[in-house]
Amino acid sequence: MIIRVPDPSDLPALRALERAAGEPFRALDMARIADDEPPPLALLTEYQRAGRALAAYDDERPGEPPRGYLLWDPVDGCTHIEQVSVHPERAHRGIGRALIDRAEQDSGLPALTLTTFADVPWNAPYYARLGFCRLTPAELTPGLRAIRAHEAELGLDHWPRVCMRREAGAAPTT
Repeated sequence: MIIRVPDPSDLPALRALERAAGEPFRALDMARIADDEPPPLALLTEYQRAGRALAAYDDERPGEPPRGYLLWDPVDGCTHIEQVSVHPERAHRGIGRALIDRAEQDSGLPALTLTTFADVPWNAPYYARLGFCRLTPAELTPGLRAIRAHEAELGLDHWPRVCMRREAGAAPTT
């Protein structure tokens, strides 16, 4: 597997990948999440140009489509995982974990944070297996509180959500 900043020509494929990655939410009665519009090309371009977009490829063949991608932001001195998606056909192959570990390495920041659905098997339970711990409301930084407020405005709190954190270097080795 190759992980790198995607080429500008790969950005439309990230949108298609996001749509595919959303489909499993339908089985959990979360069609609204499955139908959510992927990040616009302009936003993906901003992340790509800043080096805060990562994509996973099977190899370096020209035209090889990305199999997963991750977007991250610096939030309160941490690497905040804004989005991580893996194509369902490539699930359970370590792509998400590799993307997260690479974001940690590239950012050089002391911890990673994210917000996610508490009860979706490939969300909070998955991140817990990767060494992320749930944060209590008192542990939320100002930036995480702002992110959660924005998510609530978008209606994501219709389903339970949590903030999670992993210290750099604390990823499980298995």
